[in-house]
Amino acid sequence: MTRLKVTVFPKTGVLDPQGKAIERALAGLDFAGVGEVRVGKVMIVELAETDAARAKATGEEMARKLLANTVIESFTVEVM
Repeated sequence: MTRLKVTVFPKTGVLDPQGKAIERALAGLDFAGVGEVRVGKVMIVELAETDAARAKATGEEMARKLLANTVIESFTVEVM
């Protein structure tokens, strides 16, 4: 059994309205020095695969086909 951590974020240059809302809210709560905030998602996926390299390749394929919208999002896959 292999666990993967798939992290998905909007690509640089893509508008992130959730991130902007959090930036404004933090400023409104007097948190100084906060720069850009980007909001993404993290998925933990368990696979029956025991080979780490094959598990990572499978996770990357999952991300390209379903977990990320590769037109506007980038992703990383880590073996845990």
